[in-house]
Amino acid sequence: MQVALITVGDEILSGDTENTNAGWLARRLTERGVTIARMLTIPDDRALIARHVREWADAFDAVIVTGGLGDTPDDVTLEAVADAFDREMTVQPAVRERVEEKAREYREENPERYEEHDFDLDFEETAALPADARPLQTAASFNPGCVVENVYVFPGFPEELQAMFDSVADEFGGDAVAESVPTVTPEGALKDVLAGVRERFDVAVGSYPAHGDADGRVKVSGTDAQEVAAAAEWVAQRVDSPE
Repeated sequence: MQVALITVGDEILSGDTENTNAGWLARRLTERGVTIARMLTIPDDRALIARHVREWADAFDAVIVTGGLGDTPDDVTLEAVADAFDREMTVQPAVRERVEEKAREYREENPERYEEHDFDLDFEETAALPADARPLQTAASFNPGCVVENVYVFPGFPEELQAMFDSVADEFGGDAVAESVPTVTPEGALKDVLAGVRERFDVAVGSYPAHGDADGRVKVSGTDAQEVAAAAEWVAQRVDSPE
């Protein structure tokens, strides 16, 4: 299974917010045997989001889009996904009911804050999703996410994203496997080993140099577990192992 990740937000591109979501999703998906085919961060630009969603939905098994769900003018992700599939934005009654319930819970739990900030939510706007989308709502999130064909739309707040991903995690899987070989051999001396493993085995290989107290490593990956294991063993016999 090949998946593309799109994180949306001007605040990420400006450096005001660290993009931890992409790394977290990549690790979780890789653990499930998924291959991350693309990873992109783009601004809150409705046309740009729509273009990449449209292209990547056709090119890959699934696309995950994070960020830009909310009630401010720069939150355009859901509208962009609707544009990508030529769909209108509609309100499903059950989604609106859940949004209203979450608002009531917040008001009851935070009466002083609610009064102080004079929240005036447009429930129709908050609950709107691309037509015929499958809603994704969790206890951790206020704004709904959704699934449109093979495109999954999650919120940008890490806690909310993680809860929403976990609710659909079983829909992601694959047969990609990887093994890492620790080594103290300098990266510049690994050229022949990296070339040799590619020639002899049907695998992908990459080198990761030592950093701080961590040893370097050579990572071998593929879809045949036996081929990956054989390639990793071949590499291990030709590099210097840590003592």
